[in-house]
Amino acid sequence: MPEGHTIHRLARAMNAAFGNTRVRLSSPQGRFEAGATELDGWVMARAEAAGKHLFMGFAPHEDTEPLRFIHIHLGLYGSWTFAGSERFHQVRAIGAPRKGLEVTSDGSWASIVPGVNVRLRIRGAEGLADLTGPNQCRVIDEAEREAVLERLGPDPLRSDADPREFVRRIKKSRQSIGQLLMDQRVCAGIGNIYRAELLFRARLDPYVPGNELTTPLIEALWEDLVPLMAYGERTGRIVTTQPEHRKIHRELNERTVPVYQNGDDDPASVPREESFYVYHRQGFPCRLCEASIRDADLAGRALYWCPRCQRRRVRKAGWTDLNSAAGWAYTPEGE
Repeated sequence: MPEGHTIHRLARAMNAAFGNTRVRLSSPQGRFEAGATELDGWVMARAEAAGKHLFMGFAPHEDTEPLRFIHIHLGLYGSWTFAGSERFHQVRAIGAPRKGLEVTSDGSWASIVPGVNVRLRIRGAEGLADLTGPNQCRVIDEAEREAVLERLGPDPLRSDADPREFVRRIKKSRQSIGQLLMDQRVCAGIGNIYRAELLFRARLDPYVPGNELTTPLIEALWEDLVPLMAYGERTGRIVTTQPEHRKIHRELNERTVPVYQNGDDDPASVPREESFYVYHRQGFPCRLCEASIRDADLAGRALYWCPRCQRRRVRKAGWTDLNSAAGWAYTPEGE
């Protein structure tokens, strides 16, 4: 399932491709035919992300506030694929398959025939986007959009996020911090990779209950998460390792369980085997202490951690104060 930074990149791509322009909507699969018919020919006013949710706002006229929204959650198997003019070249595919649309033999995107599984096709003057396999795709109004936002925790990539709410929701719960970070009602947008890596960087035992954590420690989690996810939004890749730690154990072949990311074939990108401290590294030595990385099932999801580095429970973890992601996440040198 795409993590939150991916949906923010998707919203940005939608705004660049279709923002404030009239679009044609269709549902080749037929499952979204009523919604596509209702909004066909409307202006796509704006797209926004909240956690793993995408909201595309539609209005009858240009430069007006949206009256209706298409609410999309990709789930495990959903994806968007794009084709069109130069403004579409920044992104070819977002989501599960990661395969762009193939143009026709004459090189025209306008003649691309949609697949039978395309739930929604958006077509503008300069390109198109196809949605397949989403967990959710529905037309809603402003009140329903607000109801979804109310259920979500703060999103580190949104300007309206309130870190105090993140602290409050963790401190009131007896659940383990490992479970809480995966709860979208606590923090919107975190997935399994960010959960595992954030806890390692905090040197925090994933099984400690949230209500035993100190406020400074929870604040430090948030302060570390924001630049990590900002890097993901900017580059399309999750990288959590400090630059000086990426070459440690580079000789090990860590691709036995592939973790595919955008830009894997780009020599300028951080290789995926250098990108994580613990995620999918079970059985490999810790980059920092040489202990064997462990994995276990926690509430139905795989958990990865270092049993030696992550022994701290309730004290403020100072490691990220000296190894801040903000020092590299916002610059090209971080790549």
